Amino acid sequence: MGLIDKICRTGRVAEPAPPVPERAEGEAVERVSGSVQVRHVDAGSCNGCEIEIGQAFSPVYDVERYGVRLVASPRHADALVVTGPVTRNMADALRKTYEAAPRPCLVVALGDCARDCGMFAGGHGVAGPVSEFVPVDVEVPGCPPPPEAIVAALRGLSGR
Repeated sequence: MGLIDKICRTGRVAEPAPPVPERAEGEAVERVSGSVQVRHVDAGSCNGCEIEIGQAFSPVYDVERYGVRLVASPRHADALVVTGPVTRNMADALRKTYEAAPRPCLVVALGDCARDCGMFAGGHGVAGPVSEFVPVDVEVPGCPPPPEAIVAALRGLSGR
């Protein structure tokens, strides 16, 4: 019983909530508030951004406390979080994923590669940045962006 007692005494341990970030702008953002369902799409990344997304949803940063939740299907998503430069093999898949999502569907280009192809610019298999294939509403800079920046961007969508 010693461990359970310690857990009960300690309670929840998470990073303290930072101030509410500025709300992202746009008509689509105004129609999504309070709770945002997010579908992640890896368009060809090196996996660095995925590790940071995992941290943003971990118990330490806990972006779910702000009403943001990962979903398994684009049909359930309010927003797509796209990582990596769009590769030739993923261009059609990204478009189809965007088309499958209900409207309004917000798109977050997460990381330098999603924004402008980053270090992969000019690569043989790289087709271009996310904005060349689907409309981007929010960009999160960084290679990879820290969990705090990811949480702030997603909080900007939920308004919480």
